[in-house]
Amino acid sequence: MAAPGSGSGGIPIKADQDSDGSAQSTADMTAFVQNLLMQMCSLDEMGARIDELEQSINDLKVEMGTEGITPTKPKDEESKPAGSSAE
Repeated sequence: MAAPGSGSGGIPIKADQDSDGSAQSTADMTAFVQNLLMQMCSLDEMGARIDELEQSINDLKVEMGTEGITPTKPKDEESKPAGSSAE
């Protein structure tokens, strides 16, 4: 018995019909992967910039002698309903 899906040349007919579609699918997948890699690199760069910014902020805190002090909102602002203004 012949193997399922094999034609006279041993190549399934469906593969012959989809050869152009397969090439397009491969090109689409390649473009998708390249785009995804570029986005990942952008995220890595952004993360590095955030790390540098955090370090700069910490350096400034040390220079000013305020390391460990976290800014807090005045109690007046915390008790105001959202959307209200003091003006």
